[in-house]
Amino acid sequence: MNKLFVKQEWFSNVRGDLLAGAVVALALIPEAIAFSIIAGVDPKVGLYASFCIAIITAFVGGRPGMISAATGAMALLMITLVKDHGLQYLFAATILTGVLQIFWGWLKLGNQMKFVSRAVMIGFVNALAILIFLAQFEAFTKAQELGKNLWLMYAMVAAGLTIIYVLPRLKWDPLPFPVAFWYEAATFAVLDHFQQTLWLAATNQAQL
Repeated sequence: MNKLFVKQEWFSNVRGDLLAGAVVALALIPEAIAFSIIAGVDPKVGLYASFCIAIITAFVGGRPGMISAATGAMALLMITLVKDHGLQYLFAATILTGVLQIFWGWLKLGNQMKFVSRAVMIGFVNALAILIFLAQFEAFTKAQELGKNLWLMYAMVAAGLTIIYVLPRLKWDPLPFPVAFWYEAATFAVLDHFQQTLWLAATNQAQL
């Protein structure tokens, strides 16, 4: 028990740990919500699960390559399970997956991954990207159901692409994280203020 609360390990880099926690939290929240939608469950389920995983990982310690957040591969695998059997089987499948991973590690069978060829890994990752894209692209085709939120979604996608591809090309002295954060916050504030106006204008135009 004392090994979990070693002072040197917990307080040696408080500033770095707080900054890393803030960055991970900002990235984890939209990721958990997106993967919950892909899996067909309530976004609250993904948020609560990600929170629990992060707390457990903080106490037991992480390892290089250790998955301590939501993953798109698991979300895609759970689509059929949740649709056919409900949310109860999702919890059972998660526990069973953890037990099998513990058993696999106890038998030291991790070296069997060397038999998986690079071509298989590349094909799996590419197929995963295509399936995630198709799962999220459905929201863009439901313009009438989304209504006024459609404009906000388009703006969020544009703002995200700008942060990823445009801001890194600008040679600015300020840190990229604060610049990206305030750019995103200002964009959402303006859109939220004019969201109703944009919706009314689009509705009137459609009626004409």
